[in-house]
Amino acid sequence: MKLSVCIPVYNFDVRELVRDLQKEITKYQINAEILLIDDASDQHYVLINKGIENEVENFVFLEKNVGRSQIRNLFLYYASGDYLLFLDCDGKITNPHFLKNYLSYIEKNNVKAVYGGRKVSELQPDSNHLLRWRYANERENLPLNKRLIRPYLSFQTNNFVVKKSVLEKVNFNPEFQKYGYEDLLFAMDLNHAGIPVRHIDNPILNNDVESNEIYLKKVEESIESLHKMLVNTKTAPKIKDVKLVKAYHYLHIRGGARIFRRFFAVRKAAIRNKLLEAECSLKYLDFYKLGLLTEKSK
Repeated sequence: MKLSVCIPVYNFDVRELVRDLQKEITKYQINAEILLIDDASDQHYVLINKGIENEVENFVFLEKNVGRSQIRNLFLYYASGDYLLFLDCDGKITNPHFLKNYLSYIEKNNVKAVYGGRKVSELQPDSNHLLRWRYANERENLPLNKRLIRPYLSFQTNNFVVKKSVLEKVNFNPEFQKYGYEDLLFAMDLNHAGIPVRHIDNPILNNDVESNEIYLKKVEESIESLHKMLVNTKTAPKIKDVKLVKAYHYLHIRGGARIFRRFFAVRKAAIRNKLLEAECSLKYLDFYKLGLLTEKSK
């Protein structure tokens, strides 16, 4: 069995991640290849990462940005492994047996897709980088026992393995190029195809905690993606179990969407400023997301 380690790269120094992976591959003589596709990064990062071009099986540099979904599909053209391991470029390996853990689990189980988890540093960052860190700790980085309760809703694309033949049948939806919910949509497509998503405790460290401003911009972009899925008759049923979508439908069913939208228009700037301070409850972030989504349904 061969493993293709697939890393989409965008504006990040990926040298440490690649060399840590290569170290384990070499030490344990693992049958694996490392593939990277750069999604039209700034020239600064292209030049930095060019230094490891000869240390990997293939490093493709795209001239035009194709987005988070399509770039993952592109790896099918380059991967020769039976299984594809997808890692975010800002991940950091903290377990010297990271690849072996996946391979051991795959060999012992009839695995088609498996998610390993994620974590962030235990050290609290400064207040300007606190919001993303808090969201990760309180909402995103779930322990294995909680992920197992809702395996599809707990799936993320930062660290997962999928059988190549499965990805050939169930692609990432290329209609959604922007940040947000593309991982959930892929998980729900797997569910629709009857493909189980397994979970193991094999996390990767998120090595790049964004500033509050950058994270909020990503949140705003993700709501655009979610709204696009909501108005698409094919994708809308697949995201009905998302808590934000449930709240959105509840407002409309109860006839409160218009009132909520008006209230949000008045409070939007103040709530955003409060989130930038990052000391508030994450309920403010929930309110902000719901307001953005309702705002788009005029």
